[in-house]
Amino acid sequence: MSAAETHMKREIAEIPAATARFLDRGMPAVADAAATLRALDPDLLVTVARGSSDHAAAYLKYAVELLAGVPVASVGPSVASVYRRQLRMGRAAAIGISQSGQSPDIVEMMHAAGAGGALGIAITNSEGAPISGVSAHTLSLHAGPEHSVAATKTFVASVVAGLALLAEWQDDAELRAAVAGLPEAFAAALACDWSALADRLVRADRAFVLGRGPGFAIAAEMALKCKETCDLHAESYSAAEVLHGPSALVKTRFPVLALGVEDAALPHVIETAERLAAQGADVFLTGPWPARGVVNLPAVPGGHGLTAPLVVAVSFYAFAEALARRRGLNPDTPPNLRKVTATV
Repeated sequence: MSAAETHMKREIAEIPAATARFLDRGMPAVADAAATLRALDPDLLVTVARGSSDHAAAYLKYAVELLAGVPVASVGPSVASVYRRQLRMGRAAAIGISQSGQSPDIVEMMHAAGAGGALGIAITNSEGAPISGVSAHTLSLHAGPEHSVAATKTFVASVVAGLALLAEWQDDAELRAAVAGLPEAFAAALACDWSALADRLVRADRAFVLGRGPGFAIAAEMALKCKETCDLHAESYSAAEVLHGPSALVKTRFPVLALGVEDAALPHVIETAERLAAQGADVFLTGPWPARGVVNLPAVPGGHGLTAPLVVAVSFYAFAEALARRRGLNPDTPPNLRKVTATV
């Protein structure tokens, strides 16, 4: 199979252009939703999502809590779709994230959130999707068709949309500028060479992926993609939580990928990486940060603390697609999966 044959590779390459397209076409809707959020001044945000979209929601949880100081909680869609329980939302906003906008449980939970008093904001790549019909605002991603089962450009676009909304809601010039610069950062991320990690994982059967803050959400997304496209059992952990039990599994040559981005958690991530390397693990750390016994992976320098983990995700996507092919797999056709999963 040649590299040009996969939808996944092509869609990863489209990420910079898709991001620029959203920033060109999607900002009026972002401004409207942000104005409503400012007027509401919510005490709570809830997110409704599954799969990669739930990882996007977890990313936005950290971003909102760190910048706006508003707590964010994930609500299980089954609360509405299966258990039929109406939640009292009070002065809350509900953000529903769904690439297709069609999954019945996501739609039903967003409808229930609105009925409970929440301001509903949908993030979706499908104009006119059912999730839009039950939400007060819709942020359309304008990412174009995504044929690969593994979501890549729509995951990135969903996070970009959420960060753009946060920047406008909080009128934060620094985050606004960082979001505007993401197309260029993503293009640079695609050129990062992670072949050292690929050489280690080409025959691996398990791995840990570690992060903190927004980087933990990206770690979860990376672990999912390892399972989904590479037939590799990867588990994601907070770089703090991994020391509370899971590190007992880490012995000689156990592969570990740690996300190092320049934020307040970086020293703690480095400390965990060094500790696991001392146990004999093969530890790979993104960024140029000095760490004993650790292999550094190239990453785009600089960037805002709330956008840098997403830039690392783009480098990972290019790596994962290539790794899948090195392992003899077609990342477009993972077993037992399909593009739209309609759950209740």
